[in-house]
Amino acid sequence: MTPAEHVFPVGPGRLRLISGDITRLRVDAVVNAANPSLAGGGGVDGAIHRAAGPRLLAACLAIVRQTGPLPTGQAVATPGFDLPAAHVIHTVGPVWRGGTHDEHGLLVSAYRESLLVAQRHGVRTVAFPAISCGVYGFPVELAAPAALRTLRQGLMDALVAEAVMCLFSASALKFWHIVATSVLAGDA
Repeated sequence: MTPAEHVFPVGPGRLRLISGDITRLRVDAVVNAANPSLAGGGGVDGAIHRAAGPRLLAACLAIVRQTGPLPTGQAVATPGFDLPAAHVIHTVGPVWRGGTHDEHGLLVSAYRESLLVAQRHGVRTVAFPAISCGVYGFPVELAAPAALRTLRQGLMDALVAEAVMCLFSASALKFWHIVATSVLAGDA
């Protein structure tokens, strides 16, 4: 089944919004909304770890042993192992604490750093979940414009050729499409 999608040309690339399972996408890289320990968890993080297999956890733990926990707003890459994607880019989004702890800046950094890691690894197509919008509690009405503006800039800078926002439900896709239409028109 083909997921519902919306496609927007942006600079030399394109932004796609889809509803579907990020672990099944045939892209060069998927972004994992990770925790600082990179040890897997619930939501997208758990789904990516389950689909990629146990070698992903081993690779993540090796990174943490070498460099320590991944700071919020930063990103690192591992192989995709059993995923269709060749790479997993792990980023830690901010936990929402009322908006007074630079949550916006840290969210923007998570998307931007993921794009920069993608570029360093020669990734042309990268799929993102709605970082921090699940158990981390970031309000989607604030997260979506920040994420889409950051992806737009990354596409304009030709960091990747295609950025995909992979959303969990048709209702989420509808909301993000409305926001994307506004952001890409320069209104948000």
